[in-house]
Amino acid sequence: MNSNPLSRRSFLGTAVAAATGFTLPRFASAAEKPNSVFNGVRIGCITYSYRSMAKTAEETLKALLDDGLSETELMGGPTQLFAGLKGGKITDTEREQQLAKCAEMRKMYNDAGVNIHIHKMGFGQSDEEIEFNFLVAKALGCTAVTTERNAILAARVAPFADKHKIWVGFHNHTNNLPEMDKFDSILELGQYIGLNVDIGHYVAGTKGKSPIPVLEKYHDRITNLHLKDRTADGGNVPWGTGQTPIKEVLQLMKKEKWTFPAEIELEYKIPEGSDAIAEVKKCVQYCKEALA
Repeated sequence: MNSNPLSRRSFLGTAVAAATGFTLPRFASAAEKPNSVFNGVRIGCITYSYRSMAKTAEETLKALLDDGLSETELMGGPTQLFAGLKGGKITDTEREQQLAKCAEMRKMYNDAGVNIHIHKMGFGQSDEEIEFNFLVAKALGCTAVTTERNAILAARVAPFADKHKIWVGFHNHTNNLPEMDKFDSILELGQYIGLNVDIGHYVAGTKGKSPIPVLEKYHDRITNLHLKDRTADGGNVPWGTGQTPIKEVLQLMKKEKWTFPAEIELEYKIPEGSDAIAEVKKCVQYCKEALA
């Protein structure tokens, strides 16, 4: 087995941040930048959480900053808009320009204090598109790419992951859970194939079983977690009202000093009068209190 995939962070911005009319906060010192590492546990947010209100790279960054988050798993939409990624065949010149824009976006986020540790964007159909996805990950400073669990895709992307030393974390829903009766077969397809474990989906998919044994078994092949509170009968509920042991999972991460990030994923219904930023902020506070 390999050492944990996300034990190091990389900040190598190579371009000048874009002046798009979007104003980022000016920090007097690094201490004033967001810090969502609580007692050694990296709390991030998958930007799908802001789908109701943030579309662009700038809007998404502002949402993360408003919630005090220094870590993120970035959905493909903001990157595609910012860098002009259009899929399909592109020229070498277009490829260089798009990767330069990705590096520019990385610097904008890093300068504001946010680490894009993972990105989630479809791999496409061709080898060229798969290769480009890994190049985008490198330009953004990512150590992993996440996607939906699919053994055929895992076998196809494994050689590219090995080449670039970028992990691919396969995300589970309720019907494609990590295998517990034996070593998970998807992990045998490549040394950089890992698991993006969604603990809420695990609880709902197993009718109430704890995801903790999964984490204990596969911790050195986990790229990141998705945190949400679900019930055994499938409900998506505000944190602390369901059956997902979010607090216990975070405390275990603290105890074991696991370095993969745990991403807040907002999926319960936003209450009237609130918004995604306010609800994610509640989840951040929940994590902070659980790790105090």
